[in-house]
Amino acid sequence: MKKYILVIALYSAVAACGQSSVQAQSQTQNQTTVKMPDAPKAQGTRAEAIFAGGCFWCIESDFEKLPGVYEAISGYTGGHAANPTYKQVSHGGTGHYEAAKIIYDPKVVSYSELLEYFWIHVDPMDAGGQFCDRGQPYETAIFASEEQLETARASKASLQKSGRLESDVVTPILEAQPFYRAEKYHQDYYKKNPVRYKYYRTRCGRDKRVKKIWGAH
Repeated sequence: MKKYILVIALYSAVAACGQSSVQAQSQTQNQTTVKMPDAPKAQGTRAEAIFAGGCFWCIESDFEKLPGVYEAISGYTGGHAANPTYKQVSHGGTGHYEAAKIIYDPKVVSYSELLEYFWIHVDPMDAGGQFCDRGQPYETAIFASEEQLETARASKASLQKSGRLESDVVTPILEAQPFYRAEKYHQDYYKKNPVRYKYYRTRCGRDKRVKKIWGAH
């Protein structure tokens, strides 16, 4: 019986980022909360950075494993639509990327170290999306505040010159724009739905591709 239940669970798992369970989607249909944009800021031992790297569940999961990171928040940024929903963003046309806002302690981990960590968890040579998630909303991008722009550009240039990659780095360095939190069911998805998340990540080939590019890390 347990084996049968597991098979059903895997079969119903998402095939692409954001295609969550029917239950989660039905819950959001009853939500009327209007999302307000967050803006990058740094104060004391808390600073923020925004990265787009395909599925925001995965960026969130990866960064929350890094010492010095308090949390990663899934959301949307870079587009022209205010208060975007997952459905709007994933269908395209809003200009928004799936992204994650990283809240971190700059006394423990620097912005430069966050950039290096980001690079080795994505495919910065892919201009059409990331892994199995295709289209503009799933492309990579670094959204930098005015204070972060020079560091981000230098990091990209350094990577390009390093010879570590077989082709050009296509990830753009963009000025930070309003960040909108994604729906509640997207937050910490990897913790709330570990079986579905693991199935999605494996089937999407994310870890396999990252290992091929960067090796074990």
